[in-house]
Amino acid sequence: MAGEKTTFQHETDLESYESSSDSDLEKIQYARRKTPTRSHRGKAPSAYSSSSRETSGSHHHLLEMSPKKRRSSYYFYRLPQKVIKYMCWALLSTIIIFVLCLIRASYTSSRQVEMGTLEKSPSRPPPWEAFPFLKRYHGGIRSLIPQRENVPEYPHEPEERPSLETNATVAVKNARSLPKSVLFDPYSNEHAEKSECFLDSKDTVRIPKVHYYAGVMKGFPDAVMGSYDVLGLRNDMCFERFGRLGPYGYGYSLKRGGTGAGLHGDREGAENLWTESDETSEVDYSSVQWAKVQASCAAKNAARYRPIEQAEEDLFLDPKKYQKAVANGDGRADKSNDIRRDSKLKRSAGQTSPTAGNQSIASLEGPKKNVTLLPRTAVLIRTWWDFHYSTEDIIYLRSLIAELALLSGGEFTIHFLIHVRDDNVPIWAEQKIYDRILENALPAEFRGMGTLWSERQMGLIYGGIQESFFRDLPVHGVYRSTFMPVQYFSHLHPEYDFVWNWEMDVRYTGQWYHFFDQIRKWTKAQPRKGLWERNGRFYIPSVHGSWEDFKQMVRVQTEMGTDSPNNIWSGLRNPTGNSMPGSSPTQSKTDTPVWGREPPSDILNDQNDPQPPTTHEKDKYEWGVGEEADLITFNPLFDPDGTTWFFTKDITGYNTTTSLPPRRAAITTTSRLSKRLLTLMHRETVVKRHTMFSEMWPASVSLHHGLKAVYAPHPMYIDRDWPPAYLAAVMNAGRNGASGGARTSVYGGREHNFKGTTWFYDAGFAPNLWRRWLGLKVDNDGGEREELAGEGRMCLPGVLLHPIKGVELVVEGAEMVGTEVEEGGVGEGNGEEPDVEEEEAR
Repeated sequence: MAGEKTTFQHETDLESYESSSDSDLEKIQYARRKTPTRSHRGKAPSAYSSSSRETSGSHHHLLEMSPKKRRSSYYFYRLPQKVIKYMCWALLSTIIIFVLCLIRASYTSSRQVEMGTLEKSPSRPPPWEAFPFLKRYHGGIRSLIPQRENVPEYPHEPEERPSLETNATVAVKNARSLPKSVLFDPYSNEHAEKSECFLDSKDTVRIPKVHYYAGVMKGFPDAVMGSYDVLGLRNDMCFERFGRLGPYGYGYSLKRGGTGAGLHGDREGAENLWTESDETSEVDYSSVQWAKVQASCAAKNAARYRPIEQAEEDLFLDPKKYQKAVANGDGRADKSNDIRRDSKLKRSAGQTSPTAGNQSIASLEGPKKNVTLLPRTAVLIRTWWDFHYSTEDIIYLRSLIAELALLSGGEFTIHFLIHVRDDNVPIWAEQKIYDRILENALPAEFRGMGTLWSERQMGLIYGGIQESFFRDLPVHGVYRSTFMPVQYFSHLHPEYDFVWNWEMDVRYTGQWYHFFDQIRKWTKAQPRKGLWERNGRFYIPSVHGSWEDFKQMVRVQTEMGTDSPNNIWSGLRNPTGNSMPGSSPTQSKTDTPVWGREPPSDILNDQNDPQPPTTHEKDKYEWGVGEEADLITFNPLFDPDGTTWFFTKDITGYNTTTSLPPRRAAITTTSRLSKRLLTLMHRETVVKRHTMFSEMWPASVSLHHGLKAVYAPHPMYIDRDWPPAYLAAVMNAGRNGASGGARTSVYGGREHNFKGTTWFYDAGFAPNLWRRWLGLKVDNDGGEREELAGEGRMCLPGVLLHPIKGVELVVEGAEMVGTEVEEGGVGEGNGEEPDVEEEEAR
């Protein structure tokens, strides 16, 4: 019955579709297709049909014909919608809190790195600590031999280390073996003849001169960096403490006008300083007034120098000058009246009046004499108002004044730039306050030689500078802006062609004038071609050879590049494209030599900057020869870009939206600056509100304006037996053999390598060597007993040392007076700040 109904239904459907078009034929056939029932499933379809319209059952799918298995359903418990919502919110909150914690940890870590307070786990000691100490620095004058016969303990070939005796092996003392000391006179009359200067107003007390011994201590090491021969310094002689410091009160008692220091230890031959000369004798320094002596010497020799220019008026202490300028209507003070210069400046500078200088020159000039006038140079001693001067400090200052200002015939003027640390003291507003502080700021014998300044005063003079508090330090502070008071001093004293920024913790075992004069002559003779590239490298003679070899090596490294790790990506396309102005789409392996100005986008223009006379390729190392250096430094002028140096981004007022300005830096601010450079620095700060960190500022301004800056490779010693090649690789580990320009630079995180040198802001060998030279014990070595039992007291060639702090001397009739020195002494970079503040800043 069911089959009949099905057949009938199909026939009815066929009749209803007969009138349709042929296109629906397939649909009709599909509709008439029999659907397998449950009973037919699993059976093969019939191979034939009872109707001609029926097709074979082979068209049915095999899956359709296969028996279906009943699937069992599993049902899990479903959480309520509210619970799921809370869980999602909790997960999202956890992710947000985790991200915020990461951001905070990153910021805190960055601040700790900047402030230097990050506590690190103990790291492995640096490789240089495994090198053995050198022994022959601490020999004695009884082992002196000619310098040409000396076999230095260092440097040497890796497989050859000379076996030398130590001080303690000399058991017998032979008094006759001690040679006589010789008077050292580096002064010459190559310009106008100078008039002799004296230590009293009656011209009766002559200035004693230092003595030296010919030769060097047996086995004494050679300087590993820098060179005596290149700079023209004497290295065939040495100085012991009595011949070097005796002329300034060392070695004789307070009753005879000395310091009372140096009365113990090995004194053999100390009396030769006074017995070999009938012209000089022990000087009673208790009655010497250095300001008057210096002014008298300058007046006697005024004919040797160009006339003094009219000084700028300091309007801070005398508002009447400003009122007169306003009353005149032309912005200038009334020149018809005799305007008195500020008493502090006139009295402290120790200079003669412009009229006296002009009269002296006029009387000297004539048809028979053609005199070359000398430049005037000021040496600014950086100190502060409550600094306690020890006996050793007094001797140091006396030697500077006598050898640079007096014996030279007034070529230098020694001056104290005194920092008033209390900004609430208005030294710029009241003359009485200023005079009272200035009188108490210096020892009695140096009074009248100082100028006061304060950070608040610099803020008034150089106002409008953006305050960034880089490393939590103010922009007008002495640490970040050491040269602001120097700029202003030069602005008020245009008579000085050059200014030395000098620190209280610098010492020199040789004669000051000999060192300063040879540095000046050598820097003046340097050509500008390749100068900035040479400035950025340490010169190591045992590795680099002669100076000419070193110069050509630097040229090749600049033009060809090196295979150092810093150039591993050179030649590859810069992934950032040409996004920076002046940048290249590829990272070059070579360097472009500096030739002329390297200005930033917002430089102070129209300053008559020097221009190269020809191209770099055509120059034959002629441009710059005979030109006085605008900047002289005692450390390489390295490129801080890319290094880990702490202050590389301490830049204020410049446009840094696209890139940082080109810059250079030299560690420690001990340097000579020309009036041209100081004027540009002053105008950049006043007009453009530009400034940088102290150790970057002078060098970067010189680079921007095309001035001549020179690093003087003075002799530097090291206390351990470093392999010379390894030392060169460490010191010049920057870009293309330079000391800077890359993260591998020695400046920044690798400055510990300077600990064993004689010149750096925290060098450890310098103070140890100075104390041993003075006959003091250091780490239980040296001292009176060792000198008397061995080769005698040490005798060193001229070595520039920094830093020397807190030296304790035994003084006759007193206890250790070295404790008078303020704890921490003088800080690096400004000659003033204590070590605690310095270390916190770094």
